[in-house]
Amino acid sequence: MAAPKKGRSGSAQSKPWRSLALILIAIVALTGGMFASGHTAPRLGIDLAGGTSITLKAKSGQESAINKTNLDTAVDIMERRVNGLGVSEAEVQTQGDRNIIVNIPKGTNSQQAREQVGTTAKLYFRPVLATEVTGSPATADPSPSDSASPSKGSGTATPSSSATPSGSSTPSSSATSQGRAVTDALKDSPSPTDSASASAGESASPSASSSANDGSDAAGKLQAQYATLNCADKAVRARTGDRAKPTEPTLACGKDSRGQWQKYILGAAEVAGTDVKKAQAVYDTQGAGGWKVTMNFTSAGSKKFADITGKLAQNQSPQNQFAIVLDGEVVSDPYVQQALTGGNAEISGSFDQTEAKNLANVLSYGALPLSFEEQSVTTVTAALGGEQLHAGLIAGAIGLALVVLYLVVYYRGLSLIAIASLLVSAILTYVVMSLLGPTIGFALNLPAVCGAIVAIGITADSFIVFFERIRDEIREGRSLRPSVERAWPRARRTILVSDFVSFLAAAVLFVVTVGKVQGFAFTLGLTTVFDVVVVFLFTKPLMTILARRKFFADGHSWSGLDPKRLGAKPPLRRARRVSAPVDPKEA
Repeated sequence: MAAPKKGRSGSAQSKPWRSLALILIAIVALTGGMFASGHTAPRLGIDLAGGTSITLKAKSGQESAINKTNLDTAVDIMERRVNGLGVSEAEVQTQGDRNIIVNIPKGTNSQQAREQVGTTAKLYFRPVLATEVTGSPATADPSPSDSASPSKGSGTATPSSSATPSGSSTPSSSATSQGRAVTDALKDSPSPTDSASASAGESASPSASSSANDGSDAAGKLQAQYATLNCADKAVRARTGDRAKPTEPTLACGKDSRGQWQKYILGAAEVAGTDVKKAQAVYDTQGAGGWKVTMNFTSAGSKKFADITGKLAQNQSPQNQFAIVLDGEVVSDPYVQQALTGGNAEISGSFDQTEAKNLANVLSYGALPLSFEEQSVTTVTAALGGEQLHAGLIAGAIGLALVVLYLVVYYRGLSLIAIASLLVSAILTYVVMSLLGPTIGFALNLPAVCGAIVAIGITADSFIVFFERIRDEIREGRSLRPSVERAWPRARRTILVSDFVSFLAAAVLFVVTVGKVQGFAFTLGLTTVFDVVVVFLFTKPLMTILARRKFFADGHSWSGLDPKRLGAKPPLRRARRVSAPVDPKEA
């Protein structure tokens, strides 16, 4: 007796339960993660939740200034500005070679947002009067490694022609002498206005008295605000420094080399970003000093920079530092050991390549005559977004109902497998979309809803291909269980080819388009992947298990697999030849 073919029957009988268990465990794990994260619903895009969409077009006197690097830097700056308004779900992205789209969800002052994102970046070089890590008490003897430590990516400012000096310690001063120096510096500077003082910190209280014009009172008020300033508070940082005039001293925040927030008292701006002609990140191959940033100043900027660095070099730490301030935030605070003349300088320190390039981009962008003009501003109310979402859900429900009705009428009992598979696919899609919102910022907009609706037809098409292959095998006279196993390889190949084409189209559409159309492409590609997962790990195993049940195996009239209804051929049988006995005489 011939042995059965190895592995075929046993594998087909054991794998269905493993596959079903695997996909059910995945669904439970993802659902648990969704509830644990607290994000139990997909994040809605601006066209569904309501908000403001602003399209900006870059313009410049120098056409070469409008390039991808500068646009990407502008996107980063705008994101920081919008986030400063307390908006955590704003979307800022480039469109084409000169446009930027800013999508701001509801609950934000749209006019304030337009003013923030539509203006050119403000870059200034300000002398540091005092600094310390926020929340830490002032030490009696500050040193460069403690309260006067430079921000991350900061280092030493030196002439670009000279070698980078070592990070030797500078003479320290007492807290009393430092405070006296700060007071004297503030008295020499123009008095800050009430509005600038009020915006400096959370504890500031605006005053309209005439004493605000007194240099001594203004210095005392700014130092009092500095004492209570907590840069670790996002709301406080958003109100600190960005509204101060360049000619006024101000408070500011930045991060030190350990990533901790650091607070500053800064003097009046001595050099503007427009005084920088060129800045670039270079690697020091001769001195083995690592990455550094070189700066070239305009003729007017060279004189200003030489004057301020000459003054700073005579001071003790931290008043020998200058802060590079972008939109009210300190991005670097190198110290100076000598006057930097000649119009060239470099900033060196513990830079890596990314930090050096980011600082160079900030300096270059502040020097470029690059500004933006509004092309369009679209405001979507929450009510209109709700109506669009409602209409999209109705369309999806109608499409799903029609698919289910067709499956029930045409496939009868087999429709239960299809409906269960659609339900599993819907659960996977919903849970993953809910998790993608906080993780990668995915927002479900109206085109994305359309992509999910289109995916219903793609998913149903996979079931139909498999069911029709099974029916073809039954029409050939085979029973259900072998029909399922014979139909699967051919159906699998067709499903993979079809889904690959759909996924390829979605991927190309996602790459070549921008904005909301990408939502359609992303959803279409995501649901196509889920279609493959569900068909392989749920539909096929479930069909294999149900093929053993009498209702389906015997071809019940309501099973959808009735051989009579399908016009099946009678089973093929071998004809037995009966031969007469041979007469011995004839032989």
